[in-house]
Amino acid sequence: MSTPSPTTITNGRLVLPHGEPAKGALRCADGKITAIGDVVPQDGDRVIDAKGALIAPGLVDLGVFAIDKPAFHFGGITRAALMPDQGVVLDKPSAVRFAAQSGKPDLWVHPLAAATKGLDGADLAELALMRDAGARAVATGRRWIADSGTMHRLLSYCAMLGLVVVSHAEDAGLTGAAVATAGEMATRLGLPSAPAEAEALAVARDIALAELTGARLHFRQVTTGKALDLIRAAKARGVAVTAGVTPAHALLSDVAIGDFRTFTRLSPPLRAEADRRAVLAALADGTIDVIASGHDPRGPEDKRLPFADAEPGMAGAETLLPLTLGLVRDGLIDTARAFALLAAHPATLLGVNAGVLAVGAEADIALIDPDKPWVVDSDKMAATAGNTPFDKQGVQGRALALFKGGAQVA
Repeated sequence: MSTPSPTTITNGRLVLPHGEPAKGALRCADGKITAIGDVVPQDGDRVIDAKGALIAPGLVDLGVFAIDKPAFHFGGITRAALMPDQGVVLDKPSAVRFAAQSGKPDLWVHPLAAATKGLDGADLAELALMRDAGARAVATGRRWIADSGTMHRLLSYCAMLGLVVVSHAEDAGLTGAAVATAGEMATRLGLPSAPAEAEALAVARDIALAELTGARLHFRQVTTGKALDLIRAAKARGVAVTAGVTPAHALLSDVAIGDFRTFTRLSPPLRAEADRRAVLAALADGTIDVIASGHDPRGPEDKRLPFADAEPGMAGAETLLPLTLGLVRDGLIDTARAFALLAAHPATLLGVNAGVLAVGAEADIALIDPDKPWVVDSDKMAATAGNTPFDKQGVQGRALALFKGGAQVA
């Protein structure tokens, strides 16, 4: 992609790290933001009238399972952190290097290196070499590392390398082949289930090891009240732990699986209503640091099956922004907090100079109409597959334009 002309975006509402959106303008040149606020276009600038829309940082989606550019551009996402669970596991420098190039020229892709060879939870992968090849963090993949010795070595090594460890928080010894959370709904449907405590057990072990090693630990999805209490307490002690969640676990409970609808087959599975409310409380009080899409498009061959046989996952990139803005409209969080969850915090975890509107930051910018209504339709999604649990639901909020490094990509 050639270097874009200097651009000034005027007549918008700037989404800044603190406070409500403020009227103003923004200028970018040479791929960076050069001025914010009361900005006057310079000679030769391309001038874009935002017409009152939000001028916001592009979203940074932490932990996607596929590079799906049309869906990301639709959703206002400029950076995607790719999980190592790929056809070719990201456990070698060459695979990481290839993945890091896969988004060019119109999407930043940040590979997460596989923690162990083949993601088998046993032998550590070539972490330092993968860091040098472009890995921005290390991930355990879709599974938890059950062996505490292996996890201790991983955290110790990553602490030395300055890499965040992204952990999947479910004790597989308890979850087994479960597809639902143990409780009334799973019993009524006759589905294999596991207690919600499988998450808290995994979180407790990993926090203890992170505290012991001084490593930075991020739980990609935390969905239960007991696990969130552990994270809240660990943060109060000064442990370098952060937590993420998807909109699905904030907005849906296990009641949604009641018709065996496989679009609601997720990992971790949907939880009881009390846990869903605990997620909302954790979003409000700062315990949860990141909202991510969990983007995992699955076609009919994976979803048109009996519920227990269907693959977990959802196409989440297109609904990430409007569902999070719904939390703003509900008064749970404000706009600044929403974009901290969607952009600033994940960018910090990945160590990239993005996710905020600040002079000197990468000019990854989204123009957003937070009130634009539309209906989620699984048959018309930009994603490679439309397996969304929010099918036919009305939402508000759309990205009107998207810029990567100052160049318009959507």
